[in-house]
Amino acid sequence: MSIFSLKPEPVVGIDISSTAVKLLELSRTGRGFRVESYAMEPLPEKSVEDKNIIELESVGAAVERVVKRAKPRTQYAAVAVAGPTVITKVITMEGGLSDQEIKEQIGADPAQYFGRDSEGIEFDFETLGPNEKEEERVDILLTASLHETIDGRVAVLDMGGLKAHIVDTEKSALEKALIRIAQNDEEIDDGDTVALIEVGATTSSLSVLGEKNGKPAIVFSHDGTFGGQQLTEEIQNRYELSYEEANLAKRNNTLDPDYFHTILEPFKDEMAQEASRMIQHYYNQSDYGKLSHVLIAGGCASIDGIVEQVSNKVAGYVKIVDPFASMSCARRINQTALKKDAPALMLACGLALRSFD
Repeated sequence: MSIFSLKPEPVVGIDISSTAVKLLELSRTGRGFRVESYAMEPLPEKSVEDKNIIELESVGAAVERVVKRAKPRTQYAAVAVAGPTVITKVITMEGGLSDQEIKEQIGADPAQYFGRDSEGIEFDFETLGPNEKEEERVDILLTASLHETIDGRVAVLDMGGLKAHIVDTEKSALEKALIRIAQNDEEIDDGDTVALIEVGATTSSLSVLGEKNGKPAIVFSHDGTFGGQQLTEEIQNRYELSYEEANLAKRNNTLDPDYFHTILEPFKDEMAQEASRMIQHYYNQSDYGKLSHVLIAGGCASIDGIVEQVSNKVAGYVKIVDPFASMSCARRINQTALKKDAPALMLACGLALRSFD
């Protein structure tokens, strides 16, 4: 299966994280988009680790549940791969080569590009444009993944009644969603450099949107080890709850008032410190310029007061990301719930947008 395959059929975006399966379906409405369906289903602990699906049956069952809840109009899906088994790099080649010639050249010497032979690897590429230093050559985005990484995602989608139609990379899908947000936010001007800080369950990430080869693109990325699971574990230990019970209590704010002072406030401060460290790392390692906006994403973005906490630590305009701010919603969508879940649906949104490439 080609990682950058483009198909005419509409697809739903399926984000398989370490804590949940998320489904999002979009449709085109004039020049904009509409949210047709979405749903999220939690995963048992350790079903997915380091971006790898460990428990196929558990994840497949969650996909089945999320499909039953959302009732999307298509059975085709776009899913993403990431982690240590995925290689993404920009290479240069002489200009004027056909796609077939590029593929043959890469396949003829895979060790040069992958550091190993091509057995067990699925690779694809995308021509980005002329190289900035050598105009007669072109930059090519090369992406490769182990067959077993792709096969696991294809298998769980099949268990849930979906067909994997597009396999993307998380970075590419996130970039697509972030570009659209920047283009539709009246407070973000063309040429602004925008940071997205996403705090997931076990990791945090910084993605900086700037300009490359005259086009908006993620120009800087950095990962950290801070995540919302630290808060979940604190709740488990303090209240003697299971992993699933702690996650539910955290999401629904059903814990006693003491929780907010003794557990949540320190976590919020630590999250703000992590955001500050990541942004400082960007300034130390990059010359793309000053950040005008800092967008916060991930499940932890819905914590009350987190914007103020982060604003106290970083410069720039800070706000919670909402990939659906400029979209309409189908009548069956609970817009209050969608607003709360929106920061955790960035990847699913980028994948769902693949329907309209």
